[in-house]
Amino acid sequence: MLYQPIKGRKLRIAVVGCGRISKNHFGSIEAHASELELAAVCDIDPNVLDEHARKYGVKGYRDIRVMLEKEKLDVVALCTPSGIHPGQAVLSAKSGVHVMTEKPMATRWADGQKMVHACDEAGVRLFVVKQNRHNSTLRLLRRAVEEKRFGKIHMVHLNVFWTRPQSYYDQGNGWRGTWEFDGGAFMNQASHYIDLLEWLIGPVEKVQAMTSTTRDIEVEDTGVINVRWRNGALGSVSVTMLTYPKNLEGSITILGEKGTVRIGGVAVNDIQVWQFEDAKDYDKNIREANYETTSVYGFGHPLYYKNVIDVLRGDAEPETDGREGLKSLELLIAAYRSARDGVTVGLPLEY
Repeated sequence: MLYQPIKGRKLRIAVVGCGRISKNHFGSIEAHASELELAAVCDIDPNVLDEHARKYGVKGYRDIRVMLEKEKLDVVALCTPSGIHPGQAVLSAKSGVHVMTEKPMATRWADGQKMVHACDEAGVRLFVVKQNRHNSTLRLLRRAVEEKRFGKIHMVHLNVFWTRPQSYYDQGNGWRGTWEFDGGAFMNQASHYIDLLEWLIGPVEKVQAMTSTTRDIEVEDTGVINVRWRNGALGSVSVTMLTYPKNLEGSITILGEKGTVRIGGVAVNDIQVWQFEDAKDYDKNIREANYETTSVYGFGHPLYYKNVIDVLRGDAEPETDGREGLKSLELLIAAYRSARDGVTVGLPLEY
């Protein structure tokens, strides 16, 4: 599909949803002020909306439909509850506006596909935010995998041991912890870690999952997934939001015939083991790649925005478009189906 590059002016962007994650988007827009113009904000909460409209000196809208009609936008950033993304993406696409959506792109498999098809039909781009791929630690790991330094990968394990108290789920006007709008620990908090399964190791053949719920919510707050990749590797994912008393660990361990790596810390920010049969010049950079983090979101949003800008200018291809976003959504839905039905689920979900 041919996309018309936007040249000679700033890209006009609107942020839809001014909650928890939106600050990363506002910060990224400010970081790219020479390329981006914040044109409008949208939120259903009038107090939140007024606060952000005043802070950034832009028009505020409670209805995305009205905003799309009145503003000449190039792209919208969807920071709303996950279950609302599909409808807003389709509306934006039909208005000829490019779409950038936070993770997960949708809470249902069919809705994710609908978003991709709607943007295809409208001739607009669909970007799915995967900012963790820009973490310096994971970039080094990705390079090692691409250079086949592990040889045959035998086993992969991911831990997400964080905490979300009941008070976290009770905020947000009832959407947190619901199947329709939020998804559980796999889909919401561990979404970026599920993304690493395919991005780093390759296509998955099948998954088995079990979940449990302790908080007063619809969805799971704890779960485990067993994974078999098409390349023969085996692995697992352990996720809980019940860690006492605070976030403990977000980690990945890869064991191969010629290499062993473990990246830990609170959010894969600390390379703790880096051993390979053959040395490379960038191995000395692992200490520099480690970083302190005050947020499990990391610092990748501005870098992700850079790619979006370059794509809309016609100077690059998208790092994570809608189809790339579908890969992790497919894994999530497969895991939920496995946990629900007590069966092993093969991929792809549909041929």
